[in-house]
Amino acid sequence: MACYAIGVCDHFTPQRSSAFDEIIMLTQYDKVQIFRSLHVAGRPLVLFNIWDAGSAKAVAEAGAAALATGSWSVAAAQGYADGEQIPLDAALANLRRIVAQTALPVSVDLESGYGEAPADVGNTVAAVIEAGAVGCNLEDSFVADGSLRPLADAAARLAQARAAADRSRVACFVNARCDLFLRNPAAVHDAALIDAALQRARAYADAGADGLFVPGLVDTALIARLAAQSPLPVNVMIGPGAASLDALAAAGVARISYGPGPYREAMSAVREAAAAIYGASGSGI
Repeated sequence: MACYAIGVCDHFTPQRSSAFDEIIMLTQYDKVQIFRSLHVAGRPLVLFNIWDAGSAKAVAEAGAAALATGSWSVAAAQGYADGEQIPLDAALANLRRIVAQTALPVSVDLESGYGEAPADVGNTVAAVIEAGAVGCNLEDSFVADGSLRPLADAAARLAQARAAADRSRVACFVNARCDLFLRNPAAVHDAALIDAALQRARAYADAGADGLFVPGLVDTALIARLAAQSPLPVNVMIGPGAASLDALAAAGVARISYGPGPYREAMSAVREAAAAIYGASGSGI
């Protein structure tokens, strides 16, 4: 069955086949395979991150090939701070509403996996698969202070995520987030930090991860080196200093995320619209 993807040659416009309408008949396993197939180095999947069922519907209608939540945005939309402050049950309920709203593959940002023990991470991944997700992000940092977990600990947590996905028979796409570049300012990003990221990428691949997410890395030359040597498809995030989509594609990335940017833009538009009303008279009347 044909599927549709986002590519460089068409300026990242989704190319939908006549089979698009059939996607509603796909199983969750089928959606995982479609989602996996969209991770192509040089022809990246672009994810304009969502936070609820309404934003999911809007982004899907705009032509997205797949959907992904951002933890910061999901938490903020529900009145919580980031850092696993939104209860897992609330995050799962939000995910179920999103999945019910769309036939597209949906990946969910799980921050550090909601639990200190690796087995806790496995239980969390099993829960999001049951709720309909086809992929998840898992950070390699401690939720309390953002410091990096020891490599063996981070890999063990990913191994439990992989085991949970395998037990479910859905084969969830596990995206391992490496926070090395968030912990270090862009001015000091260098070849040594890329080497450290590659060491983690290899360990994460051995643990069963499917992708490597490196938010904070914006230097195109360093991204290209990482993408060329990583055993996993590389995911970068759009943010201050980021290159264009075409430049990132040329650097060999396989996935581009917008993170909290879409939510912040949406809320800025709401504030501006409200200010235009209330600022005139102070009461809106």
